[in-house]
Amino acid sequence: QVQLVESGGGLVQAGGSLRLSCAGSGSTFSPNDMGWYRQAPGKQRELVAVIGSGEIINYADSVKGRFTISRDNAKNTVYLQMNSLKLEDTAVYYCKVSQLNERGIRQDYWGQGTQVTVSS
Repeated sequence: QVQLVESGGGLVQAGGSLRLSCAGSGSTFSPNDMGWYRQAPGKQRELVAVIGSGEIINYADSVKGRFTISRDNAKNTVYLQMNSLKLEDTAVYYCKVSQLNERGIRQDYWGQGTQVTVSS
C-alpha cells in the first residue's frame, strides 16, 4: 500500500511564498509521475504541476513562472515552491502519485490535502 502525507500549507499574504511537501511511503511505493492538484470552493480539482520520473515537468498556465515543482527520490518526496501567491491560489492542494502495479496497470494515489489560503 502507498501512503502520502502532505505538509506546508497555511495562511499567507498576497505576494508571499509557501512550500508544500508530500512524502510517500509504503512497501510498494515506486512512483512514476508525482504532482500537485488543487481544488477551490465550488470549483473542480485542477492540475497545478506534475513531474515525471524522467524529470519532465508540466505546469498549469496560471502558475507558470511563480511555482516550481521538484522531487527528491531518495526521500520519496515531491515539493511545490509557491512564490508571488495570489488570492486566486487559495485552495486545498492535493498531492498525487501515479505508478504501475505488479500487473503493469497504472494506479493513482492521493494525499489528504492541505489548505492554502492567500489573504489580501
